[in-house]
Amino acid sequence: MVLEHTTNHAYSHPFPTVTLAYFLRYCSPQLNPFAKHVLSTDTISSHIDPETGRLHTTRIHLKKSRLPPAVFKLLPTSITGGNEANKSSYILETSVVDMKEGWMSTESRNLNFVGVLSVVEKQIYTMPKSQAKDSTTDVETTVVFRSRLGDKLRGRLGQAASSDDEAAPAKGGFFARLGARGIQRSIESLASTKTVDQLGKSREGMGIIMERLRQSGVMGVLEALRRGRERGLETA
Repeated sequence: MVLEHTTNHAYSHPFPTVTLAYFLRYCSPQLNPFAKHVLSTDTISSHIDPETGRLHTTRIHLKKSRLPPAVFKLLPTSITGGNEANKSSYILETSVVDMKEGWMSTESRNLNFVGVLSVVEKQIYTMPKSQAKDSTTDVETTVVFRSRLGDKLRGRLGQAASSDDEAAPAKGGFFARLGARGIQRSIESLASTKTVDQLGKSREGMGIIMERLRQSGVMGVLEALRRGRERGLETA
């Protein structure tokens, strides 16, 4: 089972500002109050292709659980491992930026819980050709949800049904009554609903960063981040 969700949005900021805001969006909750769920961010690799001039970056983010609370409630603790409040998930992010052509492509995917739910988010940022290139930036976001949990359960339930057709529903319990495909659809639907809300918050957070870049400039924002880190070290 696969569920896909696509949205389009236009930022009222030039392409260089939007791309910079993208890389700064998880730097600090003081800079972006919608990033409090991000526990850490690390850059794995970053390089400029000498032939194309494109910037290739790979980062990993540690966030509070990628799975919506409703999914945790749907699944037994034998699968989730217990209280969802104590869960965190690693997100692998790759990006390519072409400043000359004016586009950036990104992809983020969860590395945890993939046996329950795989979430792959792809974004394409572009400078509109029909408008002034220094005024707005378009972004198309596509999120693909896939639950593999039902695939595993289908095999188990099939074995139970072949051994004892009448006893299979009782043996399978909740999962047998809902059905493998029903489980997949439920998980994907819950995740999609949660993601729609998250995408709105993500755009708001990006907007806050871009306004601060507009008002304070790049050096002003970086200086504010530096002071924030120093205060954090002093209180640690």
